[in-house]
Amino acid sequence: MRRVMCTVKRIKIRGYAILLLLFQMGLLFGQNPIILSPSTAQHIFKTAEIYYIEDNSNTLSFEEIRSPENAQRFKPNERYYPKNFNRSSTYWFRVRMHFDQPISRDRVMELFDQTADRVEAFIPDGTGGFVHYQTGASIDFENRQFMHKNFDFLIPALEKGTYDVYFKIRSRQMVNVILVYRTLDRFVHYTLTEYFTFGLFYGMIILFSFNNLLMYFAVRRRQYLYYVLYILCVGFYEMSSDGVAFQYLWPGNPWFNQYATAVFVCFVSVFALLFTKSLLHVKQKEPRLNQLLNGVIILRILFFIYCLGFNQDWFIYKFVEIVPLSAAFFTGIWLWKKNYRPARYFVLAYAFLFLGFVLKVIYVLGYARFLPSSIGHYSITFGFVLEMTFLSFAIGDQVRLLKNKKERAQERAIEQMRINEKLQEMHNRDLERKVRERTLEVMQKSKELVEKSEIISDQNRELKEMNSLLWAQSEEINRINQLLAKDNKNLQTNIKRMTDDRVLSKEMNFEEFCIQYPDKEACYKILSELKWKKEYHCIKCGYDKYCAGKTPYSRRCTKCTYEESVLNNTIFENVRIPINKAFYLVYLVHFHQGNISSYKLAQKLEIRQSTCWNYGSKVKNLLTSNSKTRKKNEKSGWTKLVLNKLDRLT
Repeated sequence: MRRVMCTVKRIKIRGYAILLLLFQMGLLFGQNPIILSPSTAQHIFKTAEIYYIEDNSNTLSFEEIRSPENAQRFKPNERYYPKNFNRSSTYWFRVRMHFDQPISRDRVMELFDQTADRVEAFIPDGTGGFVHYQTGASIDFENRQFMHKNFDFLIPALEKGTYDVYFKIRSRQMVNVILVYRTLDRFVHYTLTEYFTFGLFYGMIILFSFNNLLMYFAVRRRQYLYYVLYILCVGFYEMSSDGVAFQYLWPGNPWFNQYATAVFVCFVSVFALLFTKSLLHVKQKEPRLNQLLNGVIILRILFFIYCLGFNQDWFIYKFVEIVPLSAAFFTGIWLWKKNYRPARYFVLAYAFLFLGFVLKVIYVLGYARFLPSSIGHYSITFGFVLEMTFLSFAIGDQVRLLKNKKERAQERAIEQMRINEKLQEMHNRDLERKVRERTLEVMQKSKELVEKSEIISDQNRELKEMNSLLWAQSEEINRINQLLAKDNKNLQTNIKRMTDDRVLSKEMNFEEFCIQYPDKEACYKILSELKWKKEYHCIKCGYDKYCAGKTPYSRRCTKCTYEESVLNNTIFENVRIPINKAFYLVYLVHFHQGNISSYKLAQKLEIRQSTCWNYGSKVKNLLTSNSKTRKKNEKSGWTKLVLNKLDRLT
């Protein structure tokens, strides 16, 4: 009985051993090989076709990885494409291929992701050994076996059989491990097609950049410069992401290759928001949205600085770009809702970019298997192309609106010039009539004087006592002549006075105002006439002789050589805005008797509100102080304010 029991136990122990051995062999040989024939041009490995192992210690060698103990640790990938989720660890990946016929030396293995820092490939050589390749984004580009943006490894000629290919990947960034088997014919065709597509894309960027740069030099509008910088950064970002920049621009500087994508994507967000503000005039139309965009720009720059200086691992969080993208998208939608026409193309452009961004995120996460790989991989690129196209439409639409606005302004200016010409003709006719009347009056009086002179001459011999009366009459005649000369002079200046009366009776816009005060020289001339209307006295020594100074309309004392500017001791002394705008500001405040806001002044003058408030408040205070001392029926134009010193306002 005991022998039977012992026999049963031995049978059970052997059975358990056999089952354990079979289990271990199942783990070792559980990976199903991918059957490849010589006619297979391409195969993309995905999901459970790739097995991986995570090396937390970063010390396992290739021989240790192939040992039976570690071979059992390989487990199938559960995602569409595997990733290195723990970026501090080294990942080993294994693919198993079975060739049903011998293959020649015209096959390659390719790793798509160009951002992996270090990649090592172990390819079977057909003699039981392995060929070791080493490359990566942190190694000079010239060290690659193929001068191609992706990581490509040549497969030696192999006999019929099953072969394991190993890849060792270590990277500080998240890597999509997309492994592809290709024939050299397929590889060359794919590469030529891809580089041709890149050429078209980067050619469009250069074309758009050159066109808008010419527009910037032509009209000097900052929106064109921001657009050029934006699309150039888009181009550099795409080149950095695709590996083309590392291949052609900085092949010997792999250290910069680690940061290029993060640097240019930051610039893309910043210049996109600056372009949005400039194109849509957000500051004038929606000040709160302008503050929001400024805040997003500052936060994006601070995030980049923090990542660069303190935690470079955060550069992988590219999803933060959804914040500036959404801010610009929302701004366009909001202004489109407010019936600003250029925003329609802007919204359409960002809709395509937003869609491309979402497709890219879904594709990276492995949820877009229904999409072709070319669309999923280059979705952002397609989005950028459509965005640049429709942003050009938005710029063109804005140019058309500005052109129409300018034409309307010119029509209003022409109409105003016609009105001014009619007024001028009326004033001239009135002046001619008055001159004729005065001339007839003078001629009549002259005739009377002649008659009186004859009478006096006849009576002079008889009435010497009338001499004193004749002298009195002669003085009266001289006085009348002086009055006539003064009246003629007043008539000559009548046109200018009526123009000034029109300025005081009706508010003029800035274009109308500039007709009277067109430039700096005209304003200085008016100031000099007001300031030294009576006489000149040097403010330093009191001397009344002068000559022209260095600056326009300034006066220099001929005794002490002190030069007095035309702005000195006026309300415009130390002014920091254009003098014609300062004139218009004083005019507006005087016309409205101080009842005009700094916001309204800023809109009319197109300068900062704080500056308008500063000067406007001083003019209001001066206007208030003058109103207290002015007589009830005294007329005082806005030009009376300019001769007051600024220190009287403080």
